[in-house]
Amino acid sequence: MKFPLMRNNISREDLDAMIELLREDDPILTNGPRVRDFEAAWSQWLGVKHSVFVSSGTAANLLTMAALRIKHPEGGEVLVPPLTWISDIVSVLQHGFSPVFVDIDPRTLSMDPQKILAAVTDRTRAVFLTHAQGFNGLTEELIKELTDRDIPLIEDVCESHGATHQGQRVGSIGWISNFSFYYAHHMSTIEGGMVCTNDPEVYQQIRMLRSHGMVREANDARTKEHYLQQYPDLNSDFIFAYPGYNLRNTELGAILGLSQLERLDQNVERRTENFFHFLKRIDSSKFRTDFKVDGSSNYAFNVVLRDPDDQLVASVMEKMRGAEIEFRRGSAGGGNQLRQPYLKPHLKGQHHQDFPETEHIHFYGFYIGNFPDLSLSEIDEICEVLNSAAS
Repeated sequence: MKFPLMRNNISREDLDAMIELLREDDPILTNGPRVRDFEAAWSQWLGVKHSVFVSSGTAANLLTMAALRIKHPEGGEVLVPPLTWISDIVSVLQHGFSPVFVDIDPRTLSMDPQKILAAVTDRTRAVFLTHAQGFNGLTEELIKELTDRDIPLIEDVCESHGATHQGQRVGSIGWISNFSFYYAHHMSTIEGGMVCTNDPEVYQQIRMLRSHGMVREANDARTKEHYLQQYPDLNSDFIFAYPGYNLRNTELGAILGLSQLERLDQNVERRTENFFHFLKRIDSSKFRTDFKVDGSSNYAFNVVLRDPDDQLVASVMEKMRGAEIEFRRGSAGGGNQLRQPYLKPHLKGQHHQDFPETEHIHFYGFYIGNFPDLSLSEIDEICEVLNSAAS
């Protein structure tokens, strides 16, 4: 593939750092001191108090919903976008909450803030907002209204490392945030994710939930003492506070994360430069270019037809295949999640048609690869291919 979705995201320097660990006498490879170092470094970079390194972004979603269920054992509703990765919605279902879908703002591909506020009810337990494709999905009004109504904001930042809102990194604004370090993302630990929060109680819960719900995984003395006093009949090493999981990551993943974090800001800057160049060169009479780019940290080039046009969309795909441009139709997660089989038992009728902005992306939107070593001349070549598509 001449233009893949990602290229060269793991460097020789990254690999050498892992090899150095393997050369140690009797190295620790499972969750250990390097994991703690990476968590601390990530918290400092993001601007939060606590981070927990896990096995994937999906694991981060799962643990976040587990923490929300501890907060709301009675269940309730969680507002989610129909344009997102499957695990955001599945984690809601798996923890007994009801997903309530909110259509997107076409300029950010995230849930429309006005539609979020219109969908809030007394059954709303959280807003699970995806910062899609590197865009900032927040507004000051949304943050204030959710704060005033005491509704937790959960930020999915899996595709948007380094994006900002009013100069503050997204993922440091809500109650909990989730990140993914999958290979194709802004930085990679091969597989991996992070749960971030400023809430000390949630932090202890996530640490325990990550490792089978074991109390010994808490690093707060008061938390441990609480369970030791309540359950004197149990072995102190094996007190399980919650029905947890094994979602730990490894020392090798942490070494890779620490190495990649050193160049993350530089990579975000380069991706952003690439995206602005792409928007200048793509034909705005055929494709949308009016995205809200303030604070964005572009994940991938967004190719969205301005208007529904079946002939043009077929021509665009034919041109991209012929030029070996890898693409994903429907953008994040394959388009409108409400069309997917796993949601059919939870929906009635043609509910997917109630989300016209997401439907447009489903049929007439794509993303294609943007990465730091993509040259401006290569971007020009990609735009020439796209612009040559005939309607």
